[in-house]
Amino acid sequence: QVQLVESGGGLVQAGGSLRLSCAASGRTFSGVVMGWFRQAQGKEREFVAGINLSGTATRYADSVKGRFTISRDNAKNTAYLQMNSLKLEDTAVYYCAADADYIITAQESAYDYWGQGTQVTVSS
Repeated sequence: QVQLVESGGGLVQAGGSLRLSCAASGRTFSGVVMGWFRQAQGKEREFVAGINLSGTATRYADSVKGRFTISRDNAKNTAYLQMNSLKLEDTAVYYCAADADYIITAQESAYDYWGQGTQVTVSS
């Protein structure tokens, strides 16, 4: 079992930045792929970014490439999502998720554990 708790969400103006954190406990953190997903109101949850066990490989949705950066600190059992140049369309509830596998996937169903989500609102 892995328990995940997100933090760092909030209200930010378009063009601004936020950094989300995902603190993990339970199963060895370094043994899971970490992912970030988001769900905007009225829309399905979508993949945002993923990072492998060692932090040496990442994957991003096209909509966030060049603006968002996923990272992890296995010593602190924490994953991060640095979000820069935020746009109105980035407004959503952001979830971190853990996948007990070695491959980064965008498939929501592959992730075994989920946090409760944190709201990110981008205003004009």
